[in-house]
Amino acid sequence: MKWIMRILGLVVLVAALVVVGVLMLPADKIAQIAGDQLRKVTGRDVTISGDVSMTFWPVLGVTAGGLEVGNASWAKDGAMLSTSNAAIGVDASALLRGEIRITNIEAQSPTIRLESRKDGRASWEFTDATGAAQIETETSPARPAKAVTIQKLKITDATLIYDAEGSDLVSYQGVDLALDWPDANGAADIAAALRPARDKVNIGARIENFGSFLTGTVQPLRAKITAKGGELSLQGRGSLEGAVAGAFALQAGNTATFLAQLGAGAVELPKGLGQSLNVTADLTLTPELTPDRRLALRDLVADLGGNILRGGVDVALNGVPQINAQLNAGALDLRSLTEGGEGSGSSAGAGWPKDRIDASGLAAFNGTIALNANSIDLGALSLGPTRTVLRNDRSRMVFELREVNAYDGKLAGEFVMNNRNGLSVGGKLQALGVQMQPLLTDLADLSRFRGQGSASLSFLGVGQSVDAIMRSLSGEGSLKVGRGAIEGIDLDSLLGSFDVEGGTTVFDSLNASYAIKGGVLRNSDLLMLLPNFNAAGAGEINLGAQTLDYTVTPKALRVNGDRGLAVPVRIYGPWADPKIRPDLKAAVDLNFQKEKEEAKAKVEAKVQQKIEKELGVKVEDGQSIEEAVKDGIEDKLKKELLSIFD
Repeated sequence: MKWIMRILGLVVLVAALVVVGVLMLPADKIAQIAGDQLRKVTGRDVTISGDVSMTFWPVLGVTAGGLEVGNASWAKDGAMLSTSNAAIGVDASALLRGEIRITNIEAQSPTIRLESRKDGRASWEFTDATGAAQIETETSPARPAKAVTIQKLKITDATLIYDAEGSDLVSYQGVDLALDWPDANGAADIAAALRPARDKVNIGARIENFGSFLTGTVQPLRAKITAKGGELSLQGRGSLEGAVAGAFALQAGNTATFLAQLGAGAVELPKGLGQSLNVTADLTLTPELTPDRRLALRDLVADLGGNILRGGVDVALNGVPQINAQLNAGALDLRSLTEGGEGSGSSAGAGWPKDRIDASGLAAFNGTIALNANSIDLGALSLGPTRTVLRNDRSRMVFELREVNAYDGKLAGEFVMNNRNGLSVGGKLQALGVQMQPLLTDLADLSRFRGQGSASLSFLGVGQSVDAIMRSLSGEGSLKVGRGAIEGIDLDSLLGSFDVEGGTTVFDSLNASYAIKGGVLRNSDLLMLLPNFNAAGAGEINLGAQTLDYTVTPKALRVNGDRGLAVPVRIYGPWADPKIRPDLKAAVDLNFQKEKEEAKAKVEAKVQQKIEKELGVKVEDGQSIEEAVKDGIEDKLKKELLSIFD
């Protein structure tokens, strides 16, 4: 028993000497020992510098003026962590078991560099230092990562750099980060604030079984990103590699501001097409480093600021997003694609809007979108129930009209916007059984013409404003109408009284073709049939200047013998308030040409007789009266001159 007590006393004495010896070591020596121990359990170089203070049990704590933790040997640039004014605490008992249980980390203005490779390696996964040269080579497989937990983390004003192989480098400054992870097998709460642009972006997340999440396992999570202009939230499952699935929601009162705060730069979106957003969907996102990363949205409901879409969307994310979507809409307002700024719509006679059309959004994506809508307002055209396919390829968007009900008839064709080398607008449209008054009102602000018929139109306009496009229009088309009317002119009254002011002309049929060049529509073959007469038309409509100069010539069929009676009517001036005048000189030329010729012949005969009598001049066959008078006067002058020499 005595020997046992002596041995125990000796052990206590030795232990006391060791403790006293350690406590008597200078601070820099303690820092060196702590750094060596951390290097052994992490496999990384650890340097503690500056003023150092330490605690030993139950927490191995270090407060230092400087701390640097090296990166993985395969990493490209710099230490994984370098900071001043750092504090770190490690559970001493866990450390003796080979575990890294960090009780707290605090750092001010650190630089954190994180890297990952396509083969799954990540710089935040630690190994021990045994055989480190073999563990972290490019070709040798790494040993299983050490279990690491961080119960508390607080970092302020950090510079965060993340380099994922195959992706763009991500770098943020002024990052604040807090982590609360009390249980190694439990959930972690994360709060971060960063400034990709001017204002702060706040990120909050709760991730279940955070330890497994760090090793790449998919875990339940909730996350929210809040910034000036909007917020984004997700509740579902995810992994550290970027795989995500769950309920997604995006609310943005100002989408451009929200995206700018997230570092997306200046983005301008048309009214009704994303200036504000309220979007919900079931989201699936494949891992970040997969060769064909994809985003899938199911049960999508997207309010784009008045336009509401429902359906499903698939997006390939590598490069310019490639979209494949099936969408349904109610009343779809797309006027912002062809109009200028807000409030710049054209009114009759006021000219077309000259505001610059921003079509840069056409470069934001490529792909195909199939759309069913109850109605579509394209500005120039208003469509009823519609099945259309939108295709966008490198800033050239094509609306293919497959089944379109419009103006009480059917429309088919395509409408094209091309912004590859400046903006151009064009299309090929066919109308069957449509009401002409609303159609022509929408296309050219012409509301006087009524009737149901068919039409074809191909057109192309170039320019950065509606005014420039209308003044550059080129194309061709035709028109065929059954029974209809022209308001503002009564051709029946015209033939009786030459009064063309007011009234309405009712016709049985109308046919015409036309060509457009330089914004001017020209027609020369209009033919309109009425009960007692017909009418021909020719002239031009200046679509760019909103003026017209057109002559309609009605011809009564049962007057003036078999020749009928024709009275041309000229319609000219601004199309909002044109002047309508009969051309009486042309009417005489058309209707009484024979009588004019006969009267002219009689007058010329009487003049000839008078000349022959008074001047003694004989008008020969084939000779005009003027020539005969001239010749006669010359003969008389010659005789008078010759008489001088007699």
